[in-house]
Amino acid sequence: MAQDRRVVVTGIGTINPLGNSIEEYFENLINGVSGAGPITHFDASLFKTQFACEVKNYNPADHFDRKDARKYDLYTQYALVSVEQAMQDSGLDLEKVDPEQAGVIWASGIGGLETFYQEVKGFVEGGFVPRYSPFFIPKMIADIAAGYISMRYGFRGPNYCTVSACASSNHAMIDAFNYIRSGKAQIMITGGSEAAVNQPGVGGFNAMQALSTRNDDPKTASRAFDKDRNGFVIGEGGGALILEEYEHAQARGAKIYAEVMGGGASADAYHFTAPHPEGLGNRKAMLDAIKDGGLTPEDVDYVNTHGTSTPAGDPAELNGLKAVFGEHIYDVSINSTKSMTGHLLGAAGAIEALACIMTLTRGIVAPSINVFELDPEIDPKLDLTLGKAKQRDVKVALSNSFGFGGHNASVVFRKAE
Repeated sequence: MAQDRRVVVTGIGTINPLGNSIEEYFENLINGVSGAGPITHFDASLFKTQFACEVKNYNPADHFDRKDARKYDLYTQYALVSVEQAMQDSGLDLEKVDPEQAGVIWASGIGGLETFYQEVKGFVEGGFVPRYSPFFIPKMIADIAAGYISMRYGFRGPNYCTVSACASSNHAMIDAFNYIRSGKAQIMITGGSEAAVNQPGVGGFNAMQALSTRNDDPKTASRAFDKDRNGFVIGEGGGALILEEYEHAQARGAKIYAEVMGGGASADAYHFTAPHPEGLGNRKAMLDAIKDGGLTPEDVDYVNTHGTSTPAGDPAELNGLKAVFGEHIYDVSINSTKSMTGHLLGAAGAIEALACIMTLTRGIVAPSINVFELDPEIDPKLDLTLGKAKQRDVKVALSNSFGFGGHNASVVFRKAE
C-alpha cells in the first residue's frame, strides 16, 4: 500500500554558526565548540543582548551573482546554500528525476525580517515618501525560499512553507515525509532557514526577556539544564535534507544516511509563549512520533531536546521525556545542541535533525556544554551528555522542536540498515 512506503535521507547540507558544511558542523558539535560571539551584523551596543550565534565566513558573492543576491533575503540565501550542498550530496541526476514527483517543503519561523526592517526604515527615514523596492514583498515573505528552491531544480511537486515558530522545520520534515509515504511524491527537499540576527530580531526577543544577557561571557550563555540559565542565544543559518522513497533511492544506488520513521505534532493549548509545565503537549508529540514509526519508547536510544536554555522550557521538556519513556529514560542519551549552535528559531529543527542523522551515522552523541551546576529541578540521573561527547551505537534518534503558540513537533530517525 502507498502509505507503507519507506522514506530515507539521501542528501544533507547546512550553513550555521558551527560550520558552512556538514563536516565542519559536526566536527565542532562533537568537540563542544560554542558558536556565540559579539554581534557583527549591526551595532548592538545599545541592546540588552550584544551577542549571537552568527554564521561565519559567509560571502554572498561566493554563491550568487550580484543580481540574484539583491533578490534574496539572507534567510533565502541560507536556504539555497544548504540545499545546494544537500543536492550535490544526494547524487541526484536531475535529468532522470520526474519533476512532478519531486517537491519542496521549506520552513522559516519569520522569513525576511531584515528585508522588512530595511524597507520600513527606508520609508520612515525618507520623509514618508511611499517608495518601496519592487523586491520588497517577494523578498520578505516566508514562502519565497521554497519557491526559489523549486525554480532552481525544476521541481513541480508539492511546494510550500511551514510557519510554526521554532517548530517550523519539524513540521516541514513531517509533511515532506508524509507526501512520500503516501505515494504523492518520490523526492522532497525539506529543512529550514532563518536570519533574524538584526535589530528587530534581537530587540523584539529582548523585549520579551527571552534572550540571555550574559554579554560578559557569550560562549557560556547558552546553558540548557544549568541552574543559572537566563534565556536563549539567537542564531541563524539553514539546514537541508533530501528525502526519498526507499525503493527509488535503492534503484539508483543512492547513499542512505538514515530512515525517517515517523512524526508527531500537538498543541499545548496553554500559553502563547510558556510551555505547559507538565510537558503535556510535547509528551503527545513524542508519543505520536514514536507510534507513527511503529516503534516503542524502549526503541529510542537518543533524544536531541528542544533545550533552549530558558528557565521554564528545559524542565518542562524533561518532565515530558520522563513521562514518555518511564524507567527507560535512564538508558537514553540526551543532549541540547543549542548549547553550541544557539537557537535558530524556525531553522532549529533542521540542523538538529542533521545532528541526529550524523549521530546515527558516526556513533557519537554530541555534548551539552555550559552546565556548571545542574538545575535542582532536573533529575541528576538523566544522561544529559554533559561536557563531553560520548561514543554510542545509536539505532533510533528522536528530535524535538517546540514553538511560541504552543506548537510541538517531534521527528524520529532510524539508523540505515
